[in-house]
Amino acid sequence: MVSYLCTLCGISRSGYYHYFSEKAQVRREQRDKQDEVVRDLILKAYQFKRRKKGARQIKMTLKGQFQTVYNLKRIRRIMKKYDIICPLRRANPYRRMAKATSEHAVSPNLLNRQFKQNIPGKVLLTDITYLFYGKGKKAYLSTIKDGSTNEILAYNVSDQITLDLATDTLLKLKNNRKVKLAKDAFIHSDQGFHYTSPIFQRLVKKYRLSQSMSRRGNCWDNAPQESFFGHFKGETSIKHCVSLEELKREVKSYMTYYNYYRYQWNLKKMTPVEYRNHLLRSA
Repeated sequence: MVSYLCTLCGISRSGYYHYFSEKAQVRREQRDKQDEVVRDLILKAYQFKRRKKGARQIKMTLKGQFQTVYNLKRIRRIMKKYDIICPLRRANPYRRMAKATSEHAVSPNLLNRQFKQNIPGKVLLTDITYLFYGKGKKAYLSTIKDGSTNEILAYNVSDQITLDLATDTLLKLKNNRKVKLAKDAFIHSDQGFHYTSPIFQRLVKKYRLSQSMSRRGNCWDNAPQESFFGHFKGETSIKHCVSLEELKREVKSYMTYYNYYRYQWNLKKMTPVEYRNHLLRSA
């Protein structure tokens, strides 16, 4: 019977008996104990700053915060073994709005997807997304992101999608003393009515910025912003927020985490602030 079952399963009789040998069982028990130690460390990294993470984020957090190095293969094996689930990112549901009047003007695409120019404060990416929270409530998040460092330089949360949502974000950028803009800095967006508005464009000129826009209907021209919104929604707990003020606190908490503690693979495994300082030292 054993020979028949081994043949059916494609294993040898010696392999079958070896699996159930005392030596093999002891080895499996030892490995399980080792895996439990690794699991506990992975869970610490996974839950660091109350933000769930995938395998690569865990690897960088282990090294940066816990001075521990495991390869990705081992981390993924432990995550699978103990059902440590990475949050899924959803597509940005923000729907582009038509231009309000004929006075709204579209700017040329100065960026042309050259996001990484290794100059902090030069490429400023901006966009707006929906935030669904509480029981059927909806708010809006506007951000300005540094294309070179991925740092969120300014953001604004509102329950109204009026022009102020974008202009107030720009004002916060200008008032942020930690931000030093490059002389040839420009702000890049889609062709939404906020950014084609004469009021917004006058404010851009007042702050001595150039303006760039994606081609119509082409989200890849502002891909890093779309990517950030995906990470934000996958790693926050905004659905559990009851009030707008609670939502704003959660957004503020995440922005601090993202800029100062969230390691990124394409930033040489640094956080956005660390990478900004790295570029400034290298200049």
